[in-house]
Order: sequence, then C-alpha cells, then structure tokens
Amino acid sequence: MDKMSGSKQQDKGILDVVTFGESMALLIAEGGKGLEYASNLSPSIGGAESNVAIGLARLGQASGWCGRLGNDPFGRRIIKAIRGEGVDVSRVQLTDEAPTGLMVRENVAGKSSVYYYRKLSAASFMRPEHLDEAYIASAKVLHLTGITPALSASCIETVHAAVAMAKRNGVKVSFDPNLRLKLWNLEEARQVLLPLAQQADYFLPGLDELKLLYQIDAMDTITGKLKELPGISIIKGGEDCTYVLEKDELIAVPYFKVDQVIDTVGAGDGFCAGFLAGVVRGYSMEEAVRLGNLIGSQVIQAVGDWEGLPSGVEIEQLLSGKGHVER
Repeated sequence: MDKMSGSKQQDKGILDVVTFGESMALLIAEGGKGLEYASNLSPSIGGAESNVAIGLARLGQASGWCGRLGNDPFGRRIIKAIRGEGVDVSRVQLTDEAPTGLMVRENVAGKSSVYYYRKLSAASFMRPEHLDEAYIASAKVLHLTGITPALSASCIETVHAAVAMAKRNGVKVSFDPNLRLKLWNLEEARQVLLPLAQQADYFLPGLDELKLLYQIDAMDTITGKLKELPGISIIKGGEDCTYVLEKDELIAVPYFKVDQVIDTVGAGDGFCAGFLAGVVRGYSMEEAVRLGNLIGSQVIQAVGDWEGLPSGVEIEQLLSGKGHVER
C-alpha cells in the first residue's frame, strides 16, 4: 500500500523545476578510514535528483522532487530532510512493498568509493502510473538523470513516460546522463541514454561520459555528434571550463578556482542546480553556466552530497565580492 507524503501543496504553474528519481539513505565513513576500519558512520541522505532540487530551493527557486521510498525510518528521514530544505515533496510515495535504498561511502587517500544497496528498492519499482502529469505540467523544466533508468525496466518506461508528459505540456526537458557503471554496463547504458539525449532541450553530460557513450576521444568529433542533437548541450568537465554548444557555436565558460577541494561528490548536481536556476530566470546560456560553475565550486569545498550547496544570499555575496564576516 502506498501513502502520499503530504497534502498537494503546489498549484499549476508555480513550480520552476520538477524532478524525480531515487533518493537513498547515506552512511559516510568518518576519519578518512575505509569502511573495514571506520568506527563511526555519519548518516545523511543522497540522490542526484533530490540534490538538484535542494540546490534550486536554496537559490530561491520553486522545486519539487518526487519518487518512491520505503515506508521505513530511512524513507521518512529522507522526506523530512528534503521537505526541510524547502522542496515540495507532496507527490512522494511511501510503500510497504519494498525498502528504501542505501548507499555507503568511504573516502580514503583522496579517493571516494560508493557502495550501493538498492537492488529491489522501492524506487526500482517505479512505473508510469506513479507519475502525476498535472504535477509535471505545472513546471517550467523537468530534470531527469540517467541514474533512474539504470534501476529497472519499469524505471526506463517511467522516464520515457515523464518525457512524453513534459513534451505534451510544453515543459522543457533537462537531462544529465550521470553514467553509473556500477548499475549497468556501458552498452546497456548507451542504448537508453543516447535516445534520451535526443529528446532533451538541455543535455548536460560530462566530457568523460561523452567519450564513453560515443566511444570516441576527439573533442571535434564529439561536438560533431552533439550538433546532431536538437537541444542545447552543456559539456561539463572540460579543461578548466564548461562548454556551451548552442546553434553550432561552442563557448568555453571558465571555472571558479578554489583554494582547497575537500569532496567532489555532488559537484555535478550543484552545477545542474545553478544552471537550471539561470535557465528559469531567463539568463543566457553562458550566464546560466557561469552560475552553475559557481555553485559547483562551492559544493567541492564541503563534505557531503548536498550539504555544501550555497544559498542565494551566499551567492550574491560571492558575486559582489563581499567577504565573510566572522564576528
């Protein structure tokens, strides 16, 4: 039996971005020790799509995240955490049929490793009928990642159904392939992710992901492939820059350099949040990517998937050059 997480909070037309996928309980080994030797595990939550929704909410945008969670302590914790960040969770479903997914992370010698316990999780049973078309129609942008279709065949159907709903209702589609080879092999991923890229208004791949998906290394050949897509491509992970490919024009937008990188996990989600905030505010693609780069630069200076996402006030201070006042 499924339960809605709360009353229907949003009316048509007031969401900037809606997204859905799997959010999981997260346990992080403390003290720079591997999981075999760590004495303490710090609890949190994580999920690419909910990270983006939280990032948008912190920037002052109206965001909604939906999905399915187990009706268990982890699932309820996730809902409370995301709701507490100002994200609409009125379409989240709790189910007694399957548990909430779990991921465990260690950071040893500067290298982060993630272990997933998500097979047969509640999210993996998502089906098209779990979607609310009116909810998707209420947004300006539907943001999806390639993680969700990697979970199961029914999740692939659900993602395609969501895209169709967005297209029917004039909602832009943002797609980050977020290639996860621990969830499926490369050939399986290519067969699903490349057709989704064809349907995206904003395609947000990393350069390394493109090299794998297209099985080519040369940048000019990669951009040639991207020019065949109908939407705008934003290429993350360039050499000191993010690329914007719009109408056959390739623009490099420089990164914001930081003094110390603490944890790179979640940087891509932070970028997506900043970029989408720029999109719904009507920024040019270059301005939106610049904001995405700035958000990403802040995320890598904190531990955690989403904890380092800055607020709109903090971003304004950074852009205006105002320093932090300690006392």
